Parts: sequence; structure tokens; C-alpha cells
Amino acid sequence: MTQSNLLETRRLVAFYGDFQALFGIDFRIERDETVAMIGSNGAGKSTFLKSIIGLVRAEAEAIYFDGEAIGGDSAYRIVSRGVSMVPEGRRLFPSLSVEENLSIGAYSKRKGPWNLEAVYTIFPMLKERRRAAAMALSGGQQQMAAIGRALMANPKLLLCDEISLGLAPVIIKEIYAHLERVSANGTSLIVVEQDIKQALAIADRVYCLREGRVALEGRPSDLTREQITEAYFGI
Repeated sequence: MTQSNLLETRRLVAFYGDFQALFGIDFRIERDETVAMIGSNGAGKSTFLKSIIGLVRAEAEAIYFDGEAIGGDSAYRIVSRGVSMVPEGRRLFPSLSVEENLSIGAYSKRKGPWNLEAVYTIFPMLKERRRAAAMALSGGQQQMAAIGRALMANPKLLLCDEISLGLAPVIIKEIYAHLERVSANGTSLIVVEQDIKQALAIADRVYCLREGRVALEGRPSDLTREQITEAYFGI
């Protein structure tokens, strides 16, 4: 693992029982970098993120973070090291208020720039609705709360799983503008996204997964539409 790489996977494989979902994924993200991962449904994108965060079992030396092997570590230990995830579907606690949901994100007590006031600065709407039940928010507001909760763990690396799913284009644009501010604050981002145009717009580099394998990797400016289409659809 080179010193500039924050996270690296080496021949990462993943299984659900007897079903193999990932087949030898080699991946890297540098410090202060945003990397997008695109691919169709079932390509293995979410499984890849779950492997990094410890929700899907991985071999110890298949994943390195900050120079140390973390494959097979518990999700709690991985969060404590500085990795946080915004899950697909937001997964807010419906019985808790917005502020209570945010506060849960700080359970690892990692030190860093993110606290309630910092989150409210980037998402002022959350401060206005902080005492409201999480489920009383709109879909876009819930997504902002899910991002804020993940930031409360003060991650070095933030994993974002399909954060545009089910949202209107104007809301998606707003959320990605906020993510650029998060990135500018020194947090590296891995963004899993089906919206190819949005993924390419935010990313320094992009990986395309197809059937659990890396079909393409490169900088958006170096990749043609034809290359991306072929990698995405396999045609």
C-alpha cells in the first residue's frame, strides 16, 4: 500500500453463503480523493461497500486502511478507525428526532471537525427541524440527515451508497453540492451511484463494476462514452 492511498483492496472477494458476489476486486482511493463506483443493479457495488465497513466478511489482508489490514474487523472497530457509511435507503431511526439520529453517529467518540454545529452549518434545514421526528422529513431532508449522522463519526473516509435513489433531480444536485463541501473539508469519498452523469461530475476517478468484477477504471476526462457504456452493459 502506497503512502498516498487511504484505502486499498487486494483481490477482494465476497460471498453470501455459497453465492459469490465479488471476484477479486483491486481498488484504491487516495487521501482527499473522491472516487465513484458505477454499475447496474446486482453488479456488486453495495457488497463492496459493506465489505469495507465490516458488514460482509473479508479476508484480513484483502482490505487495507491507513496502512493497516482491516478485513474481517467488526463494523464498530472500522468506524472507530475512521470509516463511516451512508447506507442505501437512509436507515434513520423513525422513533427518534433528527438531532437524536445525528447524535447516534457520534457514538465512536472520534475527534475531528464534525459535531452538531458543523453539521447544522452545512445542512441548516436540519437545525430548523432538529426536534422533528426523522420520518417527518422529506426524502431529501432524510438523506441529508443520514449524511450528517455519518459525518458525526468524524470519518477520514465516507462511503455513500446510492444517495440519489428516489430523489428529484433538483434535490440530488443540492445534496451533491453539500458533498463537495464535505470533500473540501478533507474527507475522502467513495460514492456508489447508478446515475453515471452525476458520478462522473463529482469524481476524481471512477470504477465500473459488472457482475462482481472491475470492468473499467480511470479518470472521467480520460474515458469515452463508448468505453463507459461497454463496461457498464458489457456490450
